[in-house]
Amino acid sequence: MITLGHYLTLSAVLFAIGLFGVLTKRNVIAVLMSVEILLNAAAIAFAATAAYRDPLFFSGQLFALFIIVVAAAELSIGFAILLTLYRHAGSVSTDVIEEMRG
Repeated sequence: MITLGHYLTLSAVLFAIGLFGVLTKRNVIAVLMSVEILLNAAAIAFAATAAYRDPLFFSGQLFALFIIVVAAAELSIGFAILLTLYRHAGSVSTDVIEEMRG
């Protein structure tokens, strides 16, 4: 039987993978993908906790749906920034962002 602990462990592992990707990757596309993994880990934790706590209320599922909507908006804005960065600098590395700042 799959318990709440299994879902929370999966969520923690996904969150750790996403955090590792955000902190170590130099490619903006990889960083955006890692942020998506972080958001999906949070959505899994919310939905699983709500389903095991009280299956008649959908608060966790609503939070997960809200996270999915925010992730879609973040991805579209991130790709717009990525395209602008590539047009101006010719690269999608995070080092280019630091050079454009100063």
